[in-house]
Amino acid sequence: MVKKINRLSARTIATLSKPGRHADGGGLYLKVDAGGAKRWTFMWMRAGRQREAGLGSVIAVPLVKAREIAASYRAVLADGGDPIESRQKAQAEKQGRKTFGDVANEFLLANEPSWRNAKHRAQWRMTLEVYGKALMPVPVENIETTTVLEALKPIWQTKPETASRLRGRIEAVLDAARVAGHTPADRLNPARWKGHLDKLLPKPNKLSRGHHAAMPYLDVPRFVSRLRERETIGALALEFLILTAARTGEALGAEWPEFDLAEKLWTVPAARMKAGREHRVPLPPRAVEIIEQLAKVRTGAVAFPGQRLDKPLSNMALEMALRRLGVHDATVHGFRSAFRDWCGEETHFPREIAEAALAHVTGDKTELAYRRGDALEKRRSLMEAWGEFLTPSRNPASIDRAATSGSTPGRPFPSQ
Repeated sequence: MVKKINRLSARTIATLSKPGRHADGGGLYLKVDAGGAKRWTFMWMRAGRQREAGLGSVIAVPLVKAREIAASYRAVLADGGDPIESRQKAQAEKQGRKTFGDVANEFLLANEPSWRNAKHRAQWRMTLEVYGKALMPVPVENIETTTVLEALKPIWQTKPETASRLRGRIEAVLDAARVAGHTPADRLNPARWKGHLDKLLPKPNKLSRGHHAAMPYLDVPRFVSRLRERETIGALALEFLILTAARTGEALGAEWPEFDLAEKLWTVPAARMKAGREHRVPLPPRAVEIIEQLAKVRTGAVAFPGQRLDKPLSNMALEMALRRLGVHDATVHGFRSAFRDWCGEETHFPREIAEAALAHVTGDKTELAYRRGDALEKRRSLMEAWGEFLTPSRNPASIDRAATSGSTPGRPFPSQ
């Protein structure tokens, strides 16, 4: 049933004296105070919480004007926006003031060219636009400690790493606002941690840091055996990721020029690496087979294409490959942990070699300055041993422990 609007009349408004809220409909209310003062308010729900915006007294804002404002607020809500944030932004623009969003965009445009890769740039922007969304329309000089806390508290306990990054990025934007003269030069940055927010929030190192759920390494060979029964690009991509101990983005973003199959080598450019350094990956025999198999049906630049042949598979394709085989208590990234556990428990390769295989930067600055090579041949032996461990025929006991399930072959190399 559609709720009625325009319930009140000018006469009713003039004669109402009972304290409380009186609905005009569509979120618009007339509030009568105990002393008889009358004012307009607009109410709505957001994320399960009731929100309220005052529109002014009935003397300053007549009924017709109040209904116009209420209609504009309903339009904002219909577009997924927030009336208070929309009003703050409009007021700031009218007065020629900068909002937090304005300064954030200027900061990103100025600094993005210097950041190491597109993923890092996207993470910066996403953190501010998604988790700092409530700050974006607020005039930057109006950002207070309470404003910052409202953005941080919902994720401070549940997503500590994201919350810590958000705090640092808010602080950086507010520092930029101060330097640009949008806020007073002597004003304390309300997002500052030491001596400020550290008195109001628990320290990050006391928060539980989430880890990617990993499959026990002894179970990985039997999983690979089941994975090889599926004739999809998603299954091949996941197996390649496991064989190379690569990150999801590194594997799915692989392009043909990065492979030297004669040398059994995959070179990931610095722009696609988390640490911003080129990473050479020696390919075990099965990984070479996968790339050769895909090369026969090569359609574009990427080795693991999705539905759009010029674009790589989505991250979800690998997650779905896990789920379709009944794995719900492990993640794709967790295979890197399984590889590292195998290195420590089953091999005698030095820790530095295992960490280098994961593209982790270890050691202090002095040690790194003297370590010029990347131990490629030592890592080749490690990756070949890992490939042998994953080969089902070499691990019959591991395979026998698993209850394998059949699969239905699809068209040649469907994406999932």
